[in-house]
Amino acid sequence: MTHTTLETVARPSVQAPEPQRRSPMRRLGRIPGWLVVTVLLIAVVYPLFWLLTGSFKTQYEFLNNPTWSLPEDWTNFDNYIEAFTTGNLAVYIKNSILATLPALALTIIFGVAAGFALEVMVWKGRGTVLLLFLAGIMVPGQMILLPLFTIYFQTGLTGTLWPLIITYTAIGLPLTVFMMATFFRSVPREIFEAATLDGASIYRQFWSIGFPLVKNAIFTVALVQFFFIWNDLLIALTFTNRDDLRTIQVGLLNFTGEFGQVQYGPTFAAVCVNVFGTLIIYLFLNQRVMKGMTAGAVKG
Repeated sequence: MTHTTLETVARPSVQAPEPQRRSPMRRLGRIPGWLVVTVLLIAVVYPLFWLLTGSFKTQYEFLNNPTWSLPEDWTNFDNYIEAFTTGNLAVYIKNSILATLPALALTIIFGVAAGFALEVMVWKGRGTVLLLFLAGIMVPGQMILLPLFTIYFQTGLTGTLWPLIITYTAIGLPLTVFMMATFFRSVPREIFEAATLDGASIYRQFWSIGFPLVKNAIFTVALVQFFFIWNDLLIALTFTNRDDLRTIQVGLLNFTGEFGQVQYGPTFAAVCVNVFGTLIIYLFLNQRVMKGMTAGAVKG
């Protein structure tokens, strides 16, 4: 017997493990979960699909065809053209941008600075100040609209977008301060102590250390405040008294025709521009938002 034969006999045969087969009962147990996921997916996706198909329909199709019917011409962009020309959608979008971006910038700047001061800096009374910001979250915004309108009217600001910018900043600041204080609480204090020993000022610690560490959290807070400001209707409806000052949410109420008849096609087109535009922004910043939502969950 050769050496190769002895080695083959001495070596035990190793069989490849058989693939594990899932039992039929285990597969049946997953059916309810898949059904729930399917129902939720339909409930979320179908309204968007129905909205998109409706933006290509004519007024005749809306009034005579079933609501679930598809448009006869998928290349009909007349509704979008009418929304931007007759419906002044471009003006409404411009006003929303002019009201949202300054309010968002002020809210983030003051909110991040206040959160840093309340959690990183040590000074007497910071706990009381944080409680005051928390109390601001509990105040309903509807209660302050009438007093604010009186103040804006007496100061001559009602004919501008400043009432919207100031109100959005004031309402969004308490939640922003609370969330940023929570995120700064998760940053290890040893980092700021080491920077202090190296001679870094408090301003240097804020811009060079604190701000970069909570960058993803800032994106999260900014996105939350952006959707709140952009989708607001009540405040914009209260403080805008001219058509050239209306935001997109208020402007969508004006898509009416002769004798108050609703123009469904241009309305659906304008809503599509609003909904899918904000959806694209969210999908673009989704990864940063997920990182920011978990940044303050674990104490560093």
